[in-house]
Parts: sequence; C-alpha cells; structure tokens
Amino acid sequence: MCGITGWVSYHQDARTQAPVIEAMTATLTPRGPDAGGVWLGERAAIGHRRLAVIDLEGGAQPMTDRPDAPTAVLTYSGEVYNHHEIRSELRQLGHEFRTRSDTEVVLRAYVEWGEEVADHLDGMFAFAVWDERAQRLLLVRDRLGVKPLYWAAVGGGLAFASEPKALFAHPEIRPRVDADGLREAYSLLFNTGPTVWSGVREVEPGGMLVLDRDGIRERRYWQLEAGAHEDDRDATVARIHDLVSTSARSQLEADVPLCSLLSGGIDSTVLTALLADELRLREGPDARIRSYAVDYSDQAEQFTGDILRTGHDTPYATEAGAFIGTDHSTVVLDPRALLDPEHRKAVVVARDSPIGVGDMDTSLYLLFGEIRKHSTVALSGEAADEVFGGYPWFHNPKALAADTFPWLLVTGDEAAMPLNPELDLHIGEFRDDTYRSALDAVPHLDGESPTEHRQREMQHLSLTRWLRQLLHRKDRLSMAQGLEVRVPYCDHRLVEYAFTTPWALKSFDGREKSLLRAAGAGLAPDSVLHRPKNHYPATHHPDYNRGLQDMARDALADDTVRSLADEARIKPCLDIAPDQLQWGHRLRLERVVDLALWLDHHCPELDL
Repeated sequence: MCGITGWVSYHQDARTQAPVIEAMTATLTPRGPDAGGVWLGERAAIGHRRLAVIDLEGGAQPMTDRPDAPTAVLTYSGEVYNHHEIRSELRQLGHEFRTRSDTEVVLRAYVEWGEEVADHLDGMFAFAVWDERAQRLLLVRDRLGVKPLYWAAVGGGLAFASEPKALFAHPEIRPRVDADGLREAYSLLFNTGPTVWSGVREVEPGGMLVLDRDGIRERRYWQLEAGAHEDDRDATVARIHDLVSTSARSQLEADVPLCSLLSGGIDSTVLTALLADELRLREGPDARIRSYAVDYSDQAEQFTGDILRTGHDTPYATEAGAFIGTDHSTVVLDPRALLDPEHRKAVVVARDSPIGVGDMDTSLYLLFGEIRKHSTVALSGEAADEVFGGYPWFHNPKALAADTFPWLLVTGDEAAMPLNPELDLHIGEFRDDTYRSALDAVPHLDGESPTEHRQREMQHLSLTRWLRQLLHRKDRLSMAQGLEVRVPYCDHRLVEYAFTTPWALKSFDGREKSLLRAAGAGLAPDSVLHRPKNHYPATHHPDYNRGLQDMARDALADDTVRSLADEARIKPCLDIAPDQLQWGHRLRLERVVDLALWLDHHCPELDL
C-alpha cells in the first residue's frame, strides 16, 4: 500500500516545479514510510511514497516502462491479487519483466491494453499513468472504492492524490469549504464525487478519468447489475463458500508479516479460519496466523448495550482464536488514551474530514498502531454486512418502510452534530433529492416482488454509499500508521454474486447473514456463528463521557465552531450526567470536538 500524487499541466513546464511535487509527496509519508520518489517530465510531475509489501527490493516507484525515454510512467497504490496470472499472459504477448512486483504488472498491462487495463485487474487499487507519447493522464480506482483517489483542477490540467492534504501542497489548490461541502459532509449520505472541499472530487469507485488536451473524460468500467439467480440454496451456499475462500487465499500473499483482525463476529471469524487453513497448507501444520482484537479496560465492568451493540466482543474473539488456532492478542485501551488531544488530532489529520465516529476512530487508530509493531498487512472482515444483509435496516420494518437512507434512522446519525440553522443549508431537501437519485441508480429485474425490490434497494444503498465511508475510515486510519488493510469480502465477484441472490435465500433461516452462516459452518464456534450482529466496540466509561463533555465545552468556546454548530441542540448534551449520556448525544459531542480540531489544523477558507 502506498501514497500517490502528481499533476499534469499543458500550460507550464513541470520540470521547473520539483519542490512542489516533493512537497505534495512528502505529505503522504505515513502511507509510504519505506521509500519515496518523484518523476518530472515537461507536462507531468509524478510522486510516490511506498509501503513495501511485495518484492521489497524491486518495486520502487514512480515506475517507467523503460529506463531511458519512457513512454509510460506509473504511480500506484494497492494490491492486484491476480498479478501472477496477468504476468504469464503478458509474457506470452512478448513483455519482459525486471521485477516480481505487481506494480510492474499494472504498468505493462497498461502498455498492452491502454484504458482497458482495469478490466483485467482483481484487487484494491488506485493508480495514475502518464502516457508520454499520447500526452495523456489516466486515473483508475478499484471497483468498490477500497483505495482513495482525489483530484482537483489546476491551470492547464489537474492534480491528483491519495488524500486531499497532498493536493493542498500544490500552490493552486487551497483548502476551501462552501455550503455544498458542508451539506456533503454533514448530510451523511456518502456521495462519491463531491467532497467537503470545494473543487476537490473523488474518482468514482469502478471508475476512471482521462485527461488530455481535449479536456477531462470520466467513465465507469464497473458497476452493480441485477441478474437472474439460477442456483438453489445448497448450490448458493457452496458458491459463497468457494468465492470467500478464493478471495481469502488470493489475499494471503505478502513478503512482510501478515495478520488478521478477529473481532469475535461471524465475518472476521470465518475469514480468519479460512486464512489459517490456507497458511497451514502452505507452511505446515504448525503455522499460526496472528490475530488481533480491541477492547477497553472498562468494558467487562462498564458495558451497556445500545442500538448498535448487544454484547462484549472479547470473550467471543478469544474463543474464536482458540477454536481456529491463531496466535491471538487483545489490545486493551485505556479510555484516557482516547481523550488524548494528540491522538484525536492525529485521527482528524488522517481523515482530512470533520466527520467521524469519535472514540471508535481513535481506538481503531491506536489498535492499528499496536498491530504495526508486529505486522505490515492485516486482513479485515469489512463489507460482509453489506454483502450478506447484516445490518439492522435490512430487518427493521420501520427502516424498510422509511422514505430515506436507512442508516439515518437506525444509527441515530440524523441528529448527530446539527449545524447552525442560520446557515440555511436545506439539508432536508438535499437528503430527499439525493435519496431519489440514489434509488434511480438501483438496477432491478422485471417482475420483482415488493420485498425483493426493496431489499435490492437496501443492498445497493449499503454497498455504494454506507460501505464507502467505512472503507475510507479503515484506509485512512490504517495508512496513518503505515499498515495495509485488505478486505476479502470486497472481491467484486463475490459482491456481484451476492447482489443477484434473492433476499429469500439471503435470509433463509430468518436471520441476518444466513448465507455466510451456512457457508461458515464448521469454521467457527457455534456461539460465534449464531451471535447477533455487533458493531465496532465503544467505551462505556463515565470518565470518557465526562472528558468528552469538557472537550466539547472547550470546542464551543471557538467563534468559528459556534458559527457552524447548532448550540441550542448541543449544549443540553453537556449537562447530562456522564453515565447517562446516550449514543446519539455523545456522537454530537464527538463531532463538535472533531470540527474544532479540523478547523484548527486545516484553517480552511469558509465561503458560506
């Protein structure tokens, strides 16, 4: 995993701008702590920071197709899991390779197939290719949007980067926020394209952007499609098992230490079991994969359930690790560490956004920091809920009947961090319009039942919107610690197959994630297989709530924060007894604190 950046301008000579590309590249050092490099041509400046994972000696970037007079220059972040197969195919077509890296496979695949390169790649990736002969820039992002890729216009062209902070190191791009940006951030609709930053956009998941002298052209090379499902229950379960197993096996390759994130839920347990089995096949019966879980020092005594959490994870994770035979560790965090201003600031800086989930972000950042002491790659069960229908809104009649994005009702986010009504942002109207457009994008089959029709909408919204912010969170917080996180449940073949599977099969046992539970039989303890859905843990210690209230009071002392936040709806949360502070109220305070940190770090120009 790495950080990429650069720009193209047809109006100036980039070779005179070495300090600019070096500054942009330097902002991404946490993403790539092992090495860095830049390439300068007349019209293009390309930068790269490397986290070495495969072919540690041979994968330096930016990479060119030939040492002298290159015709193609690549800066690439991610992993292509079928690079061995593509390498064999390209060799048969006459290509020669200098390295073992998947980076070179992507480069030579572009030389062979041009813009069609993305169709050949399986994995998580974001990359840019400057074609020196055609004087053309190509930006490509993986199908589910696991890896981020941003861009903004500059004079005579555009700049791109893995994170907005790199764009802001370019002298023509300033951190500016307007009313549209605030709506995007605080409506919690998770559009892809526009961002909180004025003029900064994302390349769409499954999309590409081409820049040449004729301008900018964007297109999608992949998107979800509805299709007929011919398999019966047994065949569907077998196919799911095969797809998950194949994805897990393909993502076990690394030349650095690798581990699994094992929370004690069905998603991570089934994945870890498959990884452990494959590792024993490759390295012998005594091989053990490392696994990690997170907990809080107060959790065993202080845990209280809420709308998102039904139980304490650690006992299940410990049992799952013992059942599978992993080298399991639980990282126990003190709630006071979650209040550390430096930790909170590091998280906000990593996100480049004021929107997060407070202590859950800080704890994930600290967890990744502990894991990075021993491993460079971690595999995560992220996306199984979206793929297999695990969230409450797939099963909650109120959410199913609601004429809005379901997570706004179930998670309590609709009331989180209300903005100052004097800003007159019309967020309600924006949500309604966006929801209509989101439903229009859902593919359907003729003759679907009302239940099937609605559940397909729910899954499409979850996969194309809700999942995106989870992937952003995992990417930013892991890469801020120099840790690569892979997500096997985001394999596009698995996602495509599950999306076409009827809801009656997805819920055949009357519960969430029926297909994964059946496919995982024998891979996990019964207690884990039949455990209700549990979200990422949060601390429940009153001292954390008390400290959060103090931090929120300090945040509201800032004039700019008060001009953006709805004090009338936030201040009452400051007077609630710490041990009575509910999830929705606490989230308001978390976001006020993050807003203050974000404003202090970026000093954005506000154009409201």
